Parts: sequence; structure tokens; C-alpha cells
Amino acid sequence: MFVQVANLEERIGELYEELGSLKHKIQELIEENQRLQRENEHYQAESLGKTVNLESGSAQENLRRIYREGFHICNVKYGSLRTEGECLFCLSFIDRA
Repeated sequence: MFVQVANLEERIGELYEELGSLKHKIQELIEENQRLQRENEHYQAESLGKTVNLESGSAQENLRRIYREGFHICNVKYGSLRTEGECLFCLSFIDRA
């Protein structure tokens, strides 16, 4: 009986580790889904002509707007979605513009 309890305890530990791994994977998938939804919304708005015409303001204003919408404007990652807060390259580029 003691051996059975020990085996059960071991299986419970393995299941607990597997559950933790699944939770981590779910969290990653949720974050990726949110990023893809934002990117999709941006592309849909662009295709419908809802984005601001680039000729309707100064270049610096347009760069700031694009950056505020969550996209890189620096030459390192231009056009890609910003996922980790502020980008020093982009901010430096805005200051120079």
C-alpha cells in the first residue's frame, strides 16, 4: 500500500509539472494572439483607407503617430510591432526628425 501511495505521489508531481508547462504555453499563445489581433486590425484599417494620409501632416507628426500606434519607425526594425515597451532607436529617430 505504501508503494502505491508513493507511485501516486510521483504521478501527481509529474502532472503538476505538465500543468505548469501547459499554463506557460497558453500564456504565450494568448500574448501572440493579442499581438496578431492588433497587427490584423492595423492592416484592415489600412486596407479600408482609414489610416491618415501621409501627405496630410508633417513627416515628424506621421512618424510619431505610427510609433504611438505601436510600430517601430527606426531603421533597425521599421514597420514591425513594438512588443516590449519603448524603443530607444525609435525615440532617438523622432528627436532627430
